[in-house]
Amino acid sequence: MKLSAASGFCYRLGTGLKAGADLLAMLQSEAGYGSPRQRAEMMSIREAAKQGELLSESMKRAEPFFPPLLISMIRVGEATGRLERTLLSLAEHYKHRLALRQKFISSLAWPAIQLLLAVLVISLFIWLMGQFNMADMLGFGLTGTTGVLKFWGYLFFFALLAGGAVWAMMRNIGGVQNLIPLLYMIPVFGPALQTITLSRFCWTLSLSLDAGLDPIRSIYLALESTDSDYYKSVGKEAEVAILGGDSLSGALKTTQLFPDEFITRVEISELSGTDAESIDMLAQEYDEKAKRAVGTLAGLATGTVWLGTMGVLIFLILRIAMSIGGAYSDALQPI
Repeated sequence: MKLSAASGFCYRLGTGLKAGADLLAMLQSEAGYGSPRQRAEMMSIREAAKQGELLSESMKRAEPFFPPLLISMIRVGEATGRLERTLLSLAEHYKHRLALRQKFISSLAWPAIQLLLAVLVISLFIWLMGQFNMADMLGFGLTGTTGVLKFWGYLFFFALLAGGAVWAMMRNIGGVQNLIPLLYMIPVFGPALQTITLSRFCWTLSLSLDAGLDPIRSIYLALESTDSDYYKSVGKEAEVAILGGDSLSGALKTTQLFPDEFITRVEISELSGTDAESIDMLAQEYDEKAKRAVGTLAGLATGTVWLGTMGVLIFLILRIAMSIGGAYSDALQPI
């Protein structure tokens, strides 16, 4: 289920329940939204609810369509009688994640345009060399339409490699996520990436505690929301620490995964109020940090693309100059 669909579903259902609307009627209406798969699942949930089954139970059977966080929060909301409040909080949570993602994507628009223009300029030059039967000034054997196609093929292969690396990192192929601490050590890039991850963790932890979920399950859900096996792997350590009498900050410190500054902020938050309220304040603080971090990553992407583009163009200009200079040198040689 897409983030936008999850946010809309939670908002409509939460608003309807708060107003006292009939659940079956709302689920019938939900069957008219979204993709064919989403409509089918909503109709299935309606039929199950008609038979008296809980929403969380019917959603559980539809996994992995519904996000685990959505299922767990609805289960807690049903158990505590605060389903409408839980749904509205979830809607805000998904809206926040969606806004952060859209901000990052929109920030990459200009670097993408720069890269596209650079590729088009180089492709046009390669094509013109073939059309006017010019010598291969670049020295790569790329001229004319065939040269352009080869150039695009090289770019596609490079993009495939980069995409494969990102896919392997997201799926933790071969335990590659164990390299995340090394990424965090990269100046500017590492801290920004870590801040965005911690913001996700805080939002989910705050939402879970506010819904009435116990700290252990809340930590598990917060770790899962990071979409990183590297973070998910420390859930058991945090659970053992809490069962042993540790506070929330103590449990997080036991994992040796979170930075000292973050642990200190959690500890201060715990001393200033209830867990749910204090973590909510921390989540809002890290939300602002995450927005700045997204801007930082976008700035790095812009700078990298700009420097890379300028480097390639300067290299090509030098190659052309050397090629022309070599031709003049040969022409000036005595016969």
